[in-house]
Amino acid sequence: MRTFGDIMFTPAVAAEQARDGSRDNYAKMAARPAPAGLADAEADFIGARDSFYLATVTETGWPYVQHRGGPRGFLKVLTPTRIGFADYRGNRQFVSTGNLKKDDRAALFLMDYPNRRRLKILARSQIVKAADDQALAETLSVSEGGRVERLFTFEIEAFDWNCPQFITPRFTAAEIEASIGSKVAELEAENVALRAHLAAVGG
Repeated sequence: MRTFGDIMFTPAVAAEQARDGSRDNYAKMAARPAPAGLADAEADFIGARDSFYLATVTETGWPYVQHRGGPRGFLKVLTPTRIGFADYRGNRQFVSTGNLKKDDRAALFLMDYPNRRRLKILARSQIVKAADDQALAETLSVSEGGRVERLFTFEIEAFDWNCPQFITPRFTAAEIEASIGSKVAELEAENVALRAHLAAVGG
């Protein structure tokens, strides 16, 4: 595994950093020892996600970003350097699939909007038919998905945590329910009790 900066801070990027005065700091970032793999913090973060963004490049050089979603934990950590998910029948455009068959490099962008955290992953992909690896299909499948068609796995080259600046907190319905559901229930109970009291006293 390499550091994120070792891959992403190309000569053109380094030149821009130098012009802006940030090169020294980012050179130190690129030179620091690379992690051996995902630690518990990354594994827990990945396992808690219900969506992520997958970036690939077409064979004509155009970038393409696809949103992938599923039940929480559908993107699974297989080993400290390997993650994957099961692919189900969709709109059958196969843009990401075709791109990765031509160039196996991918970037995954994982967001935690409520806590304003994001994890970037650079990886080499492999795509196989579910029928060709039943054991992996069982590992990656989720009960809500239906019939698995393909299996996407990613051998991680590097990852990096982004700063929380400019991340606007957003919440799913389930997160809102978990956060304020009990409080709403308390208020509703108080409202019912108050109405009953007013009715009893003729209010």
